[in-house]
Amino acid sequence: MLGAGAGDEIDQIGCVIRMNNAPTRGFEKDVGSHTNVRVVSHTTVPLLVKKERYYFKQSADTTYVFWGPYRNMREDGGGIIFNVLLKLALKYPKVKMYVVTRDKIQYCDSVFQNETGKNRMKTGAFLSTGFFSMILATDMCDSITVYGMIDDNYCSQANHSVVPYHYYEQKRISECRMYTYHENTQRGGHRFITEKAIYAKWATRHKIQFKHPSWRL
Repeated sequence: MLGAGAGDEIDQIGCVIRMNNAPTRGFEKDVGSHTNVRVVSHTTVPLLVKKERYYFKQSADTTYVFWGPYRNMREDGGGIIFNVLLKLALKYPKVKMYVVTRDKIQYCDSVFQNETGKNRMKTGAFLSTGFFSMILATDMCDSITVYGMIDDNYCSQANHSVVPYHYYEQKRISECRMYTYHENTQRGGHRFITEKAIYAKWATRHKIQFKHPSWRL
């Protein structure tokens, strides 16, 4: 998204969904400044807590959707991340916070298995925040425009651009190196490339378009 200049276009969209701790401040020209929904993984919650005034006070009009495994999100006092969210909800009562239910997590697992023929747990994979965000978007949106996402063949092309995995972490690992590592690691990896192939399939059934870069479906 760096250099895309798509900020004004994104801000005109009726519902802008961002993922994890992706910032807008300092990147408004390229990614816009408006956030309606932010989908956040359990592993990213501590990063939001570090800047809680920014995320939960200055951005109080954003709706937050948190997801994570049952062990971290259980509501009986044993869910370490759920307990943190509960404290935040009490501290910032005006902020709308939701947690993905255990049933919905299992539903997302079943979607992955139906699309790939592979059991997510047995293959040692974790679904990405992007996967949960895309399922949420297909549930709630009539049409979807995805910005800054490459397709499943992008990294295998000889002339692909080398860009950081996150637009806001420019000196960290490159996107394609991150994707290749996660796709091939045996335990605990996100299947980013496989997920992109699934999105391409969904785009033939839903009104989904991809920008920066555009996809040839």
